[in-house]
Amino acid sequence: GVDLQVCTSKNPTCCTKKMEERYQTAAKQDIQQVLQTSSATLKFLISRNAAIFQETFETLIRLAENYTSTLFCNAYRNMAAEATTHVQEFFTDVGLFIFGTDVSTEEFVNRFFDTLFPVVYNHVINPGLTDISLEYAECLRTARRDIRPFGNVPKKAIGQMGRSLLPSRTFLQALNLGIEVINTTDHLHFSKDCSRALLRMQYCPHCQGLTLSKPCMGYCLNVIRGCLANMAEVDLHWRGYIQSMEELSSAMSGTYDIEHVLLNFHSLVNEALLQARVNGPELSEQVNKVCGPPVRKPTQSPGCSFDQDKDNQGLKIFSRDSEETLTSRRKEFISHLRLYRAFYGGLADQLCGNELAAADGLPCWNGEDVVRSYTHRVVGSGIKAQSGNPEVKVKGTDPVISQIIDKLKHVIQV
Repeated sequence: GVDLQVCTSKNPTCCTKKMEERYQTAAKQDIQQVLQTSSATLKFLISRNAAIFQETFETLIRLAENYTSTLFCNAYRNMAAEATTHVQEFFTDVGLFIFGTDVSTEEFVNRFFDTLFPVVYNHVINPGLTDISLEYAECLRTARRDIRPFGNVPKKAIGQMGRSLLPSRTFLQALNLGIEVINTTDHLHFSKDCSRALLRMQYCPHCQGLTLSKPCMGYCLNVIRGCLANMAEVDLHWRGYIQSMEELSSAMSGTYDIEHVLLNFHSLVNEALLQARVNGPELSEQVNKVCGPPVRKPTQSPGCSFDQDKDNQGLKIFSRDSEETLTSRRKEFISHLRLYRAFYGGLADQLCGNELAAADGLPCWNGEDVVRSYTHRVVGSGIKAQSGNPEVKVKGTDPVISQIIDKLKHVIQV
């Protein structure tokens, strides 16, 4: 073929324009394949752990809810049915927060104690033969923050929840972003110039019957560093991302450990109820001042409807090792993730070294001919370094990559 665009040569050629176009497609598919293969274990590591941590948090929330409902069943049986509803609402909010919904921890902790107060007043502080009316309950609910029947327990709970749930929420968000970064770089759009350079490197030798020759190392590096110049820009931020994941992970242990806080929430609730019981007479007086004497309606609360045994078997096993498991699982994950710190910076070298280029000292393809060695200058990684690339012209930053870099910067900030 005389009308070849890329695989032109002085020697006779056995390629036609049609073949060149098919080779062009093949070259692009090859590089995508190689990229996806090289990131597969990293992607699996992150997505598997995202699923494991999410599941562990779900189990933890269910277990903490069980402990709290069990407390009412065992110690405050007469108000258990009403209280369990508020307990469920509270732990639903905990879950929504951890899995990324915009709810405020302070808000839902306060809401829990607000809704609990009328129930506690009715059954512990001023128990009567019948229940208080809905209007009276509403008055108690709105007055709870001024009357402070539970002492400083709600404040303590707000502090603990905020400081323990936020790191877990951020950890999950960061894991999901890690998957997004890899998905983005796995499906990078290659420029026309890069595609032609890949074709020249991979398949043009075939047109001269040189099906076994591999590209020279320096030549391969120039082509692949040119094609992956945008991806190399992710390197600095990816390293920062892994480092901040490490710091976050080690800060997640200790007093504000999520397991510790959630699984001990029931004892905070118990402390709150004891305070209310001890200060019952004074609280009654305060309530009378704010809401007037209790207005009652003729109904009686049902007993405990919570089925304690249903979940407890499976959960007991979890609770014994949970603190140990979550912390050690995080440590193990981070130690694996650290091995991929230089993933984006060293990608071109890895691809040429492991797959694409000829071994040192062997005759190799330089884009035009089979030679002893490649004589052009080899450029570095990243966009700045590409101005002197003899094989690929690189124009500016890819907006898709800029966007993913912004997301990495944001999560590091968080």
